[in-house]
Amino acid sequence: MRITRLVAGTVTAGLLGLTPIAIAAPSQAADTWATTTVAAPSVTTLEYGDTLDVSIDVDGADGYGTYDGTTTLYALEAGATAWVPVTTVQASYSIYDVKPSMNTTYKVVYSGFTDTDTVYGDNYTASESATFTVSVARKITYPQSGFVIKGKVTPSYAKKKIVIKASRKRNKGYKAFKTIKTTSTGKYKVTLPQRGGTWYWSFAVKGDSKFLATGFVWRTTVY
Repeated sequence: MRITRLVAGTVTAGLLGLTPIAIAAPSQAADTWATTTVAAPSVTTLEYGDTLDVSIDVDGADGYGTYDGTTTLYALEAGATAWVPVTTVQASYSIYDVKPSMNTTYKVVYSGFTDTDTVYGDNYTASESATFTVSVARKITYPQSGFVIKGKVTPSYAKKKIVIKASRKRNKGYKAFKTIKTTSTGKYKVTLPQRGGTWYWSFAVKGDSKFLATGFVWRTTVY
């Protein structure tokens, strides 16, 4: 019985001597990386009413691309002074069916990203792409055949000139034929002379600060 008591006492003494062990917090923290945003348009010149796509790539200084955060496409139309947001997508996602209404400069802005894991996560700083400009030509409609040429110029081409020139060759030798004006709604109409042989007729719409010059070439043949 004494042996039993001694063992019990030894065990009790040992338990009383235990000291709690402190667990140290990890010294590692989330990394923060600078970013580079690159935006590339599918075209830089188009006709009014057409669309373009913008591919976007956001890369961190860690050497990896990121899909964390968002990217916003901003537009600055000709003559405007303020950037206007067009649409927002997830970072590094392409933007489709962008439809400029006139000559427009664009840029893409990356929002940056802060990971909720403050120890092992990766944070990315905000950045923006270089700007790029998309030039827009007015749209001019015309018939499929004949000597009576009529159509419409859009947008914003009321009571303005269309210069018509004629040549026997497709790519050179054009001389002034006639200058006509559109109506208040941008419509036009002209009857071409039925000259013998093959003739080429150049219809030219002047450009301005908001739109590129545009036009078309018409061919007539009289045997």
